[in-house]
Amino acid sequence: MRIGIVCPYSFDVPGGVQNHVMDLAEALIGLGHEVSVLAPADEDAPLPPYVVSAGRAVPLPYNGSVARIAFGPVSTARVRRWITRGDFDVLHVHEPLTLSLSMVAVLCARGPVVATFHTAMTRSRVLAAAQGVLQIVLERITARIAVSALARKVQVEHMDGGAVEIPNGVAVAKFTGTQPLPDWPGECAPGRGGTLGFLGRFTEARKGFPVLRDAFVALARERPGLRLLVAGPGDPDDLYDPLPADLRDRVTFLGLVSEEDKARMLRSVHLYVAPNTGGESFGMILTEALAAGTTVVASDLDAFRRVLDGGRAGRLFRTGDPAALRSALVELLDDPAHRAALTACGDQVVANFDWPVVARRVLEVYAAAIEATDGRVIDQEWVGLG
Repeated sequence: MRIGIVCPYSFDVPGGVQNHVMDLAEALIGLGHEVSVLAPADEDAPLPPYVVSAGRAVPLPYNGSVARIAFGPVSTARVRRWITRGDFDVLHVHEPLTLSLSMVAVLCARGPVVATFHTAMTRSRVLAAAQGVLQIVLERITARIAVSALARKVQVEHMDGGAVEIPNGVAVAKFTGTQPLPDWPGECAPGRGGTLGFLGRFTEARKGFPVLRDAFVALARERPGLRLLVAGPGDPDDLYDPLPADLRDRVTFLGLVSEEDKARMLRSVHLYVAPNTGGESFGMILTEALAAGTTVVASDLDAFRRVLDGGRAGRLFRTGDPAALRSALVELLDDPAHRAALTACGDQVVANFDWPVVARRVLEVYAAAIEATDGRVIDQEWVGLG
């Protein structure tokens, strides 16, 4: 099968949707399919061989964050050219309701279109700006995928249609057996040591890093060996300045890390902490931590609860509550048997998210979309984006 996949967000900056697209493409290629991915990226950016650059992206506020997208006449021309040359059996777009390549691709498509919805938001300035074409975009989508029950609920209640729920996948093989970083995670003696981990944009409010920081400061006063390992984009000063001066040497900042080093980072901590406060429809980092065999402590968000099987595969704590997080950390750091039990359950849970398993479910949706269109070509002459 010839498959075209459109990623709305720039490959110059790592993110959950970008990783999802890359892993899905590689899983489909591994299953014997021909795949091309179109995404924003600087012309000189190093890209996988299956990725085609649609040009430089621009920042746009979206869902409490900043999305880097490409949109406009030049992007439209590149999308049209890529679709024509690709002659795809199916076009798979991600987040088509953002003003991005994905929306353009839907409007330029001439065959079956599958759309994946990652977010659980119902309103945004982006959607408001696109209201004029929103319904047209939805009507041109043949089949919809939602990565979570929350994302599917938005489709049913706000977008006049349902969606097949297929979760984000995780490349389990990339995380199992990975070696920790040198000198990590260190000892975890009761009442003394332990290493906590956080990966993400620590300056972004909804990622909840201040909740972890406050819990760490309170607990570090009691546990002289407690350490915190942080990875992700950001200025080190923004990380260290809010910390008490006497605790800064117990926080290590890795900055942006490669996929390989991300796996090593997750293997380098006793507890991976996801203190997010909202805006999450799934929780890909949780599945990656589970794949790495790391015990997870996460906010009691609905999306996280679903990934962690209601708390059987990870410890949940009251969202936004540093004291509740501190109690959960103490409980697990001082109980290796409890950590092992959570990890064992996590191994079972994450097997359902392994990309070969997920990719086969996506292929079933492709087949249904192709059958539904029965080879019909959609007229695109009205499209006035270029």
